[in-house]
Formats: sequence, C-alpha cells, structure tokens
Amino acid sequence: MILELGPEYRFDITSRAVVMGILNRTPDSFFDGGTYFDFDSFLAKAEQLVDDGADFLDVGGVKAGPGPEVSTEEELDRVIPAVAALHDRLDIAISVDTWNPVVLRDALKAGAVVGNDISGFAHPDYLPTCAEFEAAVVATHIRLGPRIPDPEPHYDNLCVDVRAFLAEKAEMAENAGIPRCRIMVDDGLDLGKTEAQSLELLRSSEDLVALGYPAFLSASNKRFIGELLGAAVTDRRMASHAAHALGITKGCRILRAHDVKGARRTADLIAAILEVAQSEAAVVG
Repeated sequence: MILELGPEYRFDITSRAVVMGILNRTPDSFFDGGTYFDFDSFLAKAEQLVDDGADFLDVGGVKAGPGPEVSTEEELDRVIPAVAALHDRLDIAISVDTWNPVVLRDALKAGAVVGNDISGFAHPDYLPTCAEFEAAVVATHIRLGPRIPDPEPHYDNLCVDVRAFLAEKAEMAENAGIPRCRIMVDDGLDLGKTEAQSLELLRSSEDLVALGYPAFLSASNKRFIGELLGAAVTDRRMASHAAHALGITKGCRILRAHDVKGARRTADLIAAILEVAQSEAAVVG
C-alpha cells in the first residue's frame, strides 16, 4: 500500500509504518502543558523530532479536549507562522491539526500538505479545500465533537458504529476528489470513548485496516493508557510503544507520536519482522 502526503511525499507502507511527530502550539496541551508554546522552543522541538526520525510533523493550535475558547484569529496566530517557519526550514511534510477550514486554507497556503481533522469533516468546506490543494486528510471518529465533554459515551455496537462512520467519511473524501492513497482513517481513541472502548478498538485494529485506507493510530500517552495502568501522563511512554507495536502488527501504518525516536525504533523493528515473514511466505509459496 502507498501513502501520499500531498503531491510530493510518497511512502510504501506495506510493512513500514511512518511516524507523525506531534507539535503543540497550545499553552494548555494535555501532554506538555505548553512547554513548546514559545516559538524558539517550538522550532527546536521540531528539529529534534526530525532528527529522531519523524516522517512528517503535525502542528495544532487548539487542544481536542475542553478548555478556554480559542478564536479563529488566535488559532491562525498560533498555527500559520509555525507552519510557514517549518516549511522554510525543514524538508519534511507538514500536517495541520485543525477542524477549522479557515485555518486549514491558510496552513495549506503556508506549506502544509495534510489536513488532520478530529471532527470527522464536520464543516462542508474542509474536504473541498483539501482537494483544491491536493492535500492528504485524516478522517477521525468522534462521537460528539471537539472540545465537548463526553464522559459516558454509548454505542449500539462500538466497532461497527465507529468503522461505519469512518467508511462514510472516507467515501466523502473520495467524492470530493481526494485519492484513496491520501485518505487516512483513525478510530479516534479517547475521543468519545471510555478506557474499555479505546482498548477494544485498538484490539480490533485489523477491522479498521479492512476499510482499505492507510490506518492511522493515535495512542501516544492517551488517557486510556493512564487509566489502565494508573500512570501519570509523563509515565506512559513505554506503554505507548506497546500500543504502537500491537497496532502495527494489526496493520496500522501511521503512528502519531510524542516520543518520535521510540516510535521510529518500534516501527523499524516491526517492519523488519514483517519483511522476514513476507520473504519466508514468498519462498514457501
């Protein structure tokens, strides 16, 4: 399978997972609490992620969970100079983590090539804008919407409901003119899911892969890991790598990660194992 991030970046993900490095331009990130909100710190962090093996970088200006309101103007101020600076300094694909089509358009103009939308393309302008700029997209499942508390989510059939939602959103992207190799699908772990629900979706990742699009895994330091292990957000790194390893063996090929070096090593090790298995199968066949 091939993954294309816009017209310039192409990856063979048959056995090798790619790693998306997370760059928060928010003062209230759940993970780093705004450590890299300062612009110089942000740029230094980006360079470190590239050195650690990131295949592309994801820039977000509004956290997914509840918090103080962030206006479109404030999100633009946080995101667009950051995307432009990365585009000028680094030869790497850039994703913009936004559900706002105004921010999306300006970010794509500034050099981004991926629209990462946790709202599930709720705004009708989102997909046409990505198609116009030949950008890739991430279709993410969410039950209610970004920034809306959802402490007791209910599903008639969790896995069926989530994957049907994603199949519909991926089809919408194709109908907007975006090719399948530029459409990633994400179960949205923790987004309107309990710990048990996120674990069940991760366990059944092969059904996400069966939709036929590059499968995206966003498990890094997530709440469900902390609740399962009783681990603080700063103590979930090794468990995140375990989730990544499981996801890759089940077919996930895009890892959204805070610890890029660890994710890269996990991805490379599993790729080597998968390649040996494929070679042995070819000999037997």
